[in-house]
Order: sequence, then C-alpha cells, then structure tokens
Amino acid sequence: MTLFAQQNQTNDRIYTVSSLNAQVRLILENEMGVVWLVGELSNLSMPVSGHWYFTLKDSRAQVKCAMFKGSNRRVTFKPANGTQVLVKARLSLYEPRGDYQLIIESMQPEGDGRLQQQFEQLKMNLAAEGLFAQTLKQPLPEQPQRVGIVTSKTGAALHDILNVLQRRDPSLPVVIYPTIVQGEGAAISIAQAIGRANARRECDVLIVGRGGGSLEDLWAFNEEIVARTIAASQIPIVSAVGHEVDVTIADFVADVRAPTPSAAAELISRDMGFQTQKISQKVQQLQHAMRHYLTGKQAQTIRLQHRLDRQHPQVRLNQQQQQLDELAGKLELAMKQRLGRHQQHIDRNNYKLSLNSPANIVQAQQNRLERLQQRLQDGMDRRLLNASHKLALAAEKLETVSPLATLGRGYSITRNTKGQVIRSAEQVKQGDNLRTTLAYGEIHSVVSGSSPSPE
Repeated sequence: MTLFAQQNQTNDRIYTVSSLNAQVRLILENEMGVVWLVGELSNLSMPVSGHWYFTLKDSRAQVKCAMFKGSNRRVTFKPANGTQVLVKARLSLYEPRGDYQLIIESMQPEGDGRLQQQFEQLKMNLAAEGLFAQTLKQPLPEQPQRVGIVTSKTGAALHDILNVLQRRDPSLPVVIYPTIVQGEGAAISIAQAIGRANARRECDVLIVGRGGGSLEDLWAFNEEIVARTIAASQIPIVSAVGHEVDVTIADFVADVRAPTPSAAAELISRDMGFQTQKISQKVQQLQHAMRHYLTGKQAQTIRLQHRLDRQHPQVRLNQQQQQLDELAGKLELAMKQRLGRHQQHIDRNNYKLSLNSPANIVQAQQNRLERLQQRLQDGMDRRLLNASHKLALAAEKLETVSPLATLGRGYSITRNTKGQVIRSAEQVKQGDNLRTTLAYGEIHSVVSGSSPSPE
C-alpha cells in the first residue's frame, strides 16, 4: 500500500487552505463566544472606511483586533496608542491571511470598563433571579400621606426634591433619611437608610437617589446590597439617580425609575391646583346632593303636616260638633212635625164639635179637650225634657272623651320627631327632640336625661 493510500485511509476529508480557514473561523466564533479582555492599544489605524484596526497587547503577547464603525460609534472616549482598555469581543479568523483576530463590540477605558463589566454581570445575575420582574413592582400611592427621602443631606438632589414638593404640594410631610451616596461605605449606608425607613413605617413612598456624576461616582447604587435592600422594601421606592442618561442597578430593581430627583418629586407629589379643582367639584356635588336631600325632606314634612292636620283632635271635635248640630236640628224638626199633627187633630175635633155638640157636651168635650191638651202638653214637656237631658248627657260624654278637655285639665301630649306619642321614658334617649302639645300652644324640647318608672 502506498503512502498516499495510507493517508486517504486515516483522513476522512482533504481540506483546501480556504476551507480550512473557514472551518477554523466557525469553530472560534461558535465555541469561544464573547470574551472580555484587558490590554494596551498599539498600531491603531482609523481609515476613511470608518473601521478601526489595532493590536491589543500585554507584556507577553498581542492579538490583532478589528472594530467596525457600527460598534465604534458607541465609544465615548478618544482611543490612542498606549491606552489601557477593557473590550468586549468575539473571537474570529481573517480567512484570506489565516490571521486569528478579535472582533471588538465595545471598548472602555480600563477603570470604567471594569466597573461596566461588573455592572453587566450583576445586572445579568439579578435579572436571572427575577428581581427585575414587573410582577414584583409595588404601585405608588395615589395620594401619599408622607414621603421619605434617602439621599445626602448636603447634596443638590435633596434641595431639588424639596423645592419641587414645596411648589406642588406644601402640605405633604417629608422625612429625610440622610446617607452618604459616594465613596467607601456608601452602599451600606444607603441600604441601612432604606432599612431604617422600613422599620419605622413613617412613610408610604420613598425616593432613593442622588445627583449626577461619573460611573464611579454613582457606583454605590450599582452595589448588590443596595439592589437587594430595594427589592426587599415593603415601602414602594422611586429610584432617582443622576441624570436622565444615567442608568444604575437600583433603577431596574426599584418599583419606579425617575430620570432625575426633581422628576421623582413631580411623580409622587400632588398638584395643588388640580386638587383644588377636584375639591371644588366635590363641594358642588355635595351642595347639589344637600339641596336634593333638603327638598325631599321639605316635601316629606309637608305631607306629615297634612296628615297631622287631618288627625288633629280639633278636627275630630269639629266633626262631632257638626254631627250634634245635625241631630239637634232633626230633633227639633221632628217635634215641630209632631206638634203640627196634634194641632191638626185638635182643629178637626173642634170643627166636629162646632158642628154637632150641645152646650153640655160642648162643655164636657171642652173640659176633656183641656185635659187632653194639658196631658199632651205635659207629655210634650216630659219628652222635651228627656230629649234635652239625653242631649246634655251626650254632650257631657263627648266633652269627657275629648283630648282638648284632657289638655284643659293640665295634661299634655308629647311626641317624638316621627309623630309617635311618648308613653314611657324608655322610648327616648339623650339628645332626642320632642314636641309637647298643651291646651294652648306647644313646647319643643331636647332630652337631657330620663328615668325609668319604678318596678
């Protein structure tokens, strides 16, 4: 067997140079992924195409790099040979020459770059734990009763927040939890201030923040202890760190992010002009409701007054007096009719007597007639006397049961505001309004006390 045949048996495939370089590029890009790298810039080239080409080196080695214009536009500083940088890159291979190189995606000065790397790493870890989830966000109170501010007591941020609150809602109480916001120990101080606010439960919303600065100045708000303390807070927190372009871990964990401390104060404070307008609307609604209520009560009072007038004892007494007058008239008419009939009878007898009566008979009949007349008169007198006596008795009974007679003897009738007659001290309580009817007039009173009847 020849050497060529042996080589064909031990190799499944024979590569060309270009296919080999392509295969190696794929392996580098797929297997290594994204890497972070610190090194010194050298051989920096910025051609008119807008792409950057340079070498990244340390004391022992170097690697070629390319940063295309779509990425280098985001670089915030001017790179130069000798600058120490932190880069985020993908491993690749320049196939025409077979040169291994880095494709740079971002570049920062080494100090800020390391902080940015830590920022991205913590952000990724906390996001994986779910600390940024919207489901964990607490809603801000619509009308906070007291606002807490966690910031430096000498910083401009506190001054800006207080100015906005004073302008928009001077009546809103403020509690300041002073803390250091920069340098060593700042993160612990901020976390302790948030914890102190939660322990005291004096506020229903917290503003946590400071004024603007560099990434290093704001770094306390990127510390894990601050992020976890904000996430654990039982009081809703508004993060207000730096300027609008500044973003910190605290912004992602907080319930609401405000672009500036002043914006945070605007967000949680009530606009007094708007509140005054709302109160005015409520007053108008209340006045309308009160007028409607009073109109209804006035109509109810009129109806009750009409019912009272119809049931007043004087009305019933007048009705009974009218009935008595009608009965008296009927009695008088009946008596006149009866007397008239008797008189007609007498006149007929007198006529008969005048026609055919001797003198004696006439005298006897005359005597008899006189006796009959006397008996009739006596009977009539007795009937009239009896009828008058019965009428007097009926009037006396009517006068006896009349409420006015009872009132005339010094008694009175006491009712509550519902018109119910008060018969027992247990029907009233202190503060009730009462109306007492006398024989002449009424007395209005308020109960100051009552005593139950002895057992």
